Amino acid sequence: MNILAIDTSTFSLSVAVSTEQKVLGEFATNLKKNHSIRLMPLISELLTEVELAPTDLSAIVVAQGPGSYTGVRIGVATAKSMAWSLGIPLIGISSLEVIAWNGMHFPGLIVPLFDARRGQVYTAVYHSGEDGIEVVEEERIVLLENALQAWRELPGEPPMLFLGDDVALHQERIVEQLGSRAIFAPVSYSLPRAAHLAEAGRKAWAAGRTEDVAAFTPVYLQLAEAEAKWLAAQKK
Repeated sequence: MNILAIDTSTFSLSVAVSTEQKVLGEFATNLKKNHSIRLMPLISELLTEVELAPTDLSAIVVAQGPGSYTGVRIGVATAKSMAWSLGIPLIGISSLEVIAWNGMHFPGLIVPLFDARRGQVYTAVYHSGEDGIEVVEEERIVLLENALQAWRELPGEPPMLFLGDDVALHQERIVEQLGSRAIFAPVSYSLPRAAHLAEAGRKAWAAGRTEDVAAFTPVYLQLAEAEAKWLAAQKK
């Protein structure tokens, strides 16, 4: 079972091929460059490196958002095209969950977040279970201030591990609200890993969860600013 995993939902671009037994290969960068130009050559290079042809793939897993609108679209469009042309299953996984896997075995709550501007963040809450990362609070877009107030009042005052490149933008306010309960991972833990995405996708596939390739769409959680303005203009 050879799974190709693709994550382009942030500045980070990550692709991996893995089996049930091991990660065969993984490429990742974290640069402000055009994913649409670089993604397919990177996939091709990775498959060549691990000595597989596209027809050797069993399934494709993609980070479906939230994140960068353009980045998410590129990854999802590429994954859909490949899955359709190869006739293999497609599995979508939350981009936030991919980051959360970096906190596997953390004893408290795991909180990935992406900045969504105007004081908002894309976030969710997870914890480490016996067989992977499990959802505690579903992904959403929320005012960080509101989320922090709710987390401050959680029973038992659990420690919370914050993950993601954008955490640094909000670290001061997080500490003000949560104090020593807020744990911040080293920068190397803040990047999504396609190898983790492949693992999450494998578990979803084993549970019988695959996507309708034709109907599958990205998860944005909110409209792009240009789309919101266009819709508002139509109502006038």
